[in-house]
Amino acid sequence: MNREERVRAAVEGRQPDRVPVSVWMHISDKDQDPRSLAEAMVEFNEKYDYDFIKMMPFGAYSVPDWGAKLDVYCDRYKEVVIAASGISSREDYKCIEPLPAIYGTWGKVLQLSRWLERLAKPGTPYIQTIFSPATTLKKLAGNRMLQDMLECPELVHQALAAITETTINFVKANIEAGVSGFFFASQCTGRDFMGDTMFAEFCKPYDLQVINSYKDRTWFNVLHIHGGNIRFEEMSKYPCNVLNWHDRQNGPSLKEARENCPKTFLGGLYEGPSIVGSSLEYDSIMSRPGTTPDMIKDHIREAIGMVDGRGLLIGPGCVADPRSPEENLRAVREAVER
Repeated sequence: MNREERVRAAVEGRQPDRVPVSVWMHISDKDQDPRSLAEAMVEFNEKYDYDFIKMMPFGAYSVPDWGAKLDVYCDRYKEVVIAASGISSREDYKCIEPLPAIYGTWGKVLQLSRWLERLAKPGTPYIQTIFSPATTLKKLAGNRMLQDMLECPELVHQALAAITETTINFVKANIEAGVSGFFFASQCTGRDFMGDTMFAEFCKPYDLQVINSYKDRTWFNVLHIHGGNIRFEEMSKYPCNVLNWHDRQNGPSLKEARENCPKTFLGGLYEGPSIVGSSLEYDSIMSRPGTTPDMIKDHIREAIGMVDGRGLLIGPGCVADPRSPEENLRAVREAVER
């Protein structure tokens, strides 16, 4: 099987010749230039012979066009940080208007897809990273978002509608650019962060609007359920065919999830940073002192065994630490060889 055939088989619940695998990480010294980032992602994927590319635009790309201020370091080990929110008063919600896909940093990340179409090895699937509308609003409004949802819900809904329309514009343009699917990331999934009533009103309807805009047009669609105490059962029913979450840290485990969910899982690798303020703090098996390649292989084979190797793609539970040594990154690929 080639890469696409292998990934399609796993996504569709058929038996591939081996379990597909990939690793992704922030490439913060390249992610302000679409061509440079595309070249770096392709080089990384070919170096380790991974099966697909999960695109890695900088994590705050959806917010500067609505007024968020960024600190950009262009440092391999220092990700972009949101230095100031884009929403500091209720009136600011009214400034959140729909944008075309070619505008500002949205357009820059669209160029990343266009470069990958030119640079990726034929037969290599690649998926674009998008954020749930509430996640983008959280990055724009910061700590005030939940209170504003209670005190001025109509303004929050107005902003969420504009963010949703913008995200759908972006989705459509990426489909035209040739992506295989989308990695839809929600950072508002934890019950410790938001109650069920608020989630039902401010998150789920907008999530589904975005996902429904591409679910029948692309074949490799991942839902990333971020954090702890997540709404796994509810969100696993979203119309995405692959689920990714912090399975080795916060659960449920792959084995537990398989008991009630027939969808394909993407995970098994203990890589899940937490968001502290607007920065990432890595919790990584691959960069942990003392971790050997053999330990990585055992770790991954344990994950494969949890689901008998079916309906599984191996990858990070969130995103890998860029400090991960080469020998451990190679071990991830070697672990799935038969």
